[in-house]
Amino acid sequence: MRGMMQIAYGAYTYVVFAVLGCAALLGVVVVPGLGRRRRIARTAARLFLRLAGMQLAVKGLDRLPASQCVVVANHASYLDGLVLTAALPPRFGFVIKREMAEVPLAGSLLHRIGAEFVERFDRHKGAADTRRVLRKAAAGQSLVFFPEGTFSPQPGLLKFHAGAFHTAARAGCPVVPAAVQGTRQALPPGQLLPHAARITVELLLPIVQPSTEDSGTAAAELRERARQAILHHLCERDLAAA
Repeated sequence: MRGMMQIAYGAYTYVVFAVLGCAALLGVVVVPGLGRRRRIARTAARLFLRLAGMQLAVKGLDRLPASQCVVVANHASYLDGLVLTAALPPRFGFVIKREMAEVPLAGSLLHRIGAEFVERFDRHKGAADTRRVLRKAAAGQSLVFFPEGTFSPQPGLLKFHAGAFHTAARAGCPVVPAAVQGTRQALPPGQLLPHAARITVELLLPIVQPSTEDSGTAAAELRERARQAILHHLCERDLAAA
């Protein structure tokens, strides 16, 4: 009986996701203005979580600087991007692996809300994508990164890649660590069926730019401080040290 209930719940959430996803895509296609399109995506993400019984609690929004910043979050589930879309103000653009651009419907929606796609496996294309992201940051765009780049089947924090922190160092803006909890329980890695779960997003204290003119040194310090802040808050295993 429990298995049947779980299958029924999973089917329900996928239907809700498909209906809201199609409605959101239609909205972002026809509505002008990036800010308006991002608000549509945010509303759809929040409504999905509510209808799916995934209670979202967002803490520390008052810690977000009013000016430009880079948010970096841990990555534990395919739900993380949707959850941060629901949690953050619509002024943020997401930096996402390029494979997502090829996903039907999702790729189009992400493109219309200003996501930046980055190639991970082709060095030449990845460098061009990185330069484009840096230009966006230099123009004052606030961005969201998942610096682990992927997630592990086991709980814990993987090594952080440097891209988010080089972007922040070049733009001269603070880094805001974000701790996401509950998404691994809601949609565990390697599983198809979601579960109702409580999800929390807590924005931690911003990390200001180090007092150095060397952007490489600044990026390394930002990365280490952000990673330690998230690791301390999650109280999970340090998978980079394993």
